[in-house]
Amino acid sequence: MTYEQEKHLLSIKQTLDILVDGKYRQGQQEHGGNLFEMNIEKLLDNAINEAIDQVVYLLTIRQQLERSGKDREG
Repeated sequence: MTYEQEKHLLSIKQTLDILVDGKYRQGQQEHGGNLFEMNIEKLLDNAINEAIDQVVYLLTIRQQLERSGKDREG
């Protein structure tokens, strides 16, 4: 990979580390308990709901970009 690609990857990894740490701690404060001991059915249901939320957010962003007249790349 090029230097620029390595630099870009590093910035993504650093940002992800910060975001994961904050989100995990927030979840612990809000819900308590151990995520790694959560009932697997409840964990699966929560994961599916999070995935649905993500798609809703992404489709809403797309709609807002289309309404604003901005072109999407890719």
